[in-house]
Amino acid sequence: QVQLVESGGGSVQPGGSLRLSCAASGRVDGIHTMAWYRQAPGKERELVAQITVTSDDRTNYADPVKGRFTISRDNAKNTVYLQMNSLKPEDTAVYYCNVYQWKYGMNSWGKGTLVTVSS
Repeated sequence: QVQLVESGGGSVQPGGSLRLSCAASGRVDGIHTMAWYRQAPGKERELVAQITVTSDDRTNYADPVKGRFTISRDNAKNTVYLQMNSLKPEDTAVYYCNVYQWKYGMNSWGKGTLVTVSS
């Protein structure tokens, strides 16, 4: 099983930036997608950004974050990043890392990291 550890959350003022990291360890073979989800208080968990582990690293983003957030990965470090710019108060949430391994049909989650955007 893969273990996921997120880092980089914190408090920032509107318009600021944060970079989240998620390091995967353990059984990391067969990873098909790496993604970031978020869950705001009183709301359901939602997909923020996803990257498909292919030669061209295809990405897709939720509409509210397009143009502001960038997902990327470092294959050598088994790490996925989320660069968040122009943060808004509505981006406040717990952000979760997610990995899907097609080889095992397994969906794994990190414990989450809190991002607070407030003046």
